[in-house]
Amino acid sequence: MPQVPRPSDSESRIGCNSPAFLNAKSWTLYGRRQLEHAYVPPVPERISWGPWKDVGPGAEVLGDITGKRVLDIGSGAGFHAAHLARTYGAHITGIELSPTQHSRAVANLGAEPGVQSLCSDVVSHLDGAEPPLYDAAYAIGTLAYIDPYQSLPALRLGLHPGDPLVFSVLHTDLNGKGPSTTVAPRAQEVRLRQDPPIPVQMWVLTPQVWQHLLTDTGFVVDDIQLLSAPDADNPVIHQVICTRRRL
Repeated sequence: MPQVPRPSDSESRIGCNSPAFLNAKSWTLYGRRQLEHAYVPPVPERISWGPWKDVGPGAEVLGDITGKRVLDIGSGAGFHAAHLARTYGAHITGIELSPTQHSRAVANLGAEPGVQSLCSDVVSHLDGAEPPLYDAAYAIGTLAYIDPYQSLPALRLGLHPGDPLVFSVLHTDLNGKGPSTTVAPRAQEVRLRQDPPIPVQMWVLTPQVWQHLLTDTGFVVDDIQLLSAPDADNPVIHQVICTRRRL
């Protein structure tokens, strides 16, 4: 098992050059551009863990969420939350750090039954409430933008023992660069139409490192799947990690 060093105090300190600050700024810009384009994503018939329709598992990896309280981490415009509420009768709390992304969710789905949209940092949300709040949690790409030493302990507190946490993260990027064995963010880009790329900081880690982090935090890892793009010329691969809070 690889060694997983913790960041130093200077690396984890919050400031204008921290990954958290830079990512918040970048996703606010992303949401602003989506608002300018007036893009309203349709509510899908099936949840997608990567950017490709019908590639990989669906909502079944969350287990039976009928009537359950489910946390959508980095919910964006809220279309996956709406799908789960409509299809399964789940009560979804979509939490989004970006105020522009949150504005999109409220504008598009503010009256959606079973969906609550919050503009907040997920770590602060879970640390500041009486645990556990949720019966399941999921994130599509979002946990790659948050320091796992902060996000995973907070998510453990937010779930009951045995409850699922399922999330997808980048494995291999657009340039064909694979995951790292060191728990540190690296520079990546978010691309949107013909707009200039948006710089972000991401934790792109090997499955073994994710498993080590999760196990150390109090989760059991049940499955890790690699999802490849349907286009053979596209080098991007995503991981889907299925875990549950340890009993």
